[in-house]
Amino acid sequence: MKNTKRGTYLIIAVVLFSINLMGCNAVSKPRNIPGQGDSSTLVYALPKPGHLDAAEMQRLRAACSRWFDSALGNTVFNGGLLVAQKGNIIFEKYKGTGHLDQQDTITAATPFHLASVSKTFTAMAVLDLWQQKKIGLDDEFSKYFPAFNYPGVTVRNLLNHRSGLPNYVYFLENMGWNIEQKATNRDILNELITKKENLKDIRTPDTHFSYCNTNYALLALLIEKITGQPYPQYMQQHFFDPLGMTHTYVLTLADSNKVPPSYDWRGREIGLNFLDYVYGDKDIFSTPRDLLKWDRFLSSGLLFTAETLNQAYTGYSNEKPGIRNYGLGWRLNIYNNNKKMIYHNGWWHGNNSVFIRLLDEDVTIIAVNNRFTRATYHANQLANIFASYFAPSDEETEQAIIDSSKMESKDSTKKRTPVPEKKH
Repeated sequence: MKNTKRGTYLIIAVVLFSINLMGCNAVSKPRNIPGQGDSSTLVYALPKPGHLDAAEMQRLRAACSRWFDSALGNTVFNGGLLVAQKGNIIFEKYKGTGHLDQQDTITAATPFHLASVSKTFTAMAVLDLWQQKKIGLDDEFSKYFPAFNYPGVTVRNLLNHRSGLPNYVYFLENMGWNIEQKATNRDILNELITKKENLKDIRTPDTHFSYCNTNYALLALLIEKITGQPYPQYMQQHFFDPLGMTHTYVLTLADSNKVPPSYDWRGREIGLNFLDYVYGDKDIFSTPRDLLKWDRFLSSGLLFTAETLNQAYTGYSNEKPGIRNYGLGWRLNIYNNNKKMIYHNGWWHGNNSVFIRLLDEDVTIIAVNNRFTRATYHANQLANIFASYFAPSDEETEQAIIDSSKMESKDSTKKRTPVPEKKH
């Protein structure tokens, strides 16, 4: 009798343990980090595209085609445009050649420098670390880098551009940096620390919004500090490879001979310079189709919780009236009709990029270009094909989105002779 009872208890214990184990696996799965003692590879299975009525899809495709022909077709736009809804590609078109003087036709597999659209990746990587409770958003940056002598600057301040720090794109050279020497993220941190008394435009943190590439260069260092991996390797192993973003990478010195060139509006090539190897704020190369995978991942629930996304998509700069705001790695346009456009633009050298997400309609608008033209930023007009976002008479609409990219590229504000580099 005792043995029977003991056997019964044992069976119950095994069943309860199995149920508990199944429950744990249903909530979360361990992250298999390649190269750290585990031979398996992290893979994310993205959800299948949602249903779209065939007639509606045809109508949308025709509208996008008309827009492309009128807005980009007769310009120097040299890149690609992709528009999708519910993960379905509605319209996709490429124009030009990778090298203006060659016959390498731009295709869906041609990577482009995303410029500041790269910030969306850096921000979400930081928010992932916050989800894992490895960092605190309101921790001061000096908690992780004790020599950082800027009290009050938090991780959140870096993410939402309210740090009050000066922009390395300008101060590095102004402080006498040898432009023949390639700068690194660590160099920027060291210059901030050792030359603070000589730096201008340092302001009290969290008093106003000031778009600043320095913030994201420092966030890339934070990712490296917490993970123990170089930023390019970490992004590749934790996001690009698991999502099947096969044409996406972070620029490194090893890539110098393979990156596609960029051009000014006249078609003159802009060479790489001493700022080109600072990452986190820029330096991710990708394609429209890979960016669509990034978009689907963000909305999938596979990694980011609703709380995390709410943190990312909340505006933190409300001291000035207007539709424009900035979340954690995302620009926000909140229109008078309560429609919200979540997006980021990019501008570096001759590269322009646009990544727009309309969550209400589950729409993605992506434009990339390596020959400078403001026409790229007019891609926001496509939002009105799906819903009434803004009227041509609205203040701070289309032109505001264009203007918001002006400070994202050194080449856009200061004429200079690029440091000679190998031609690509």
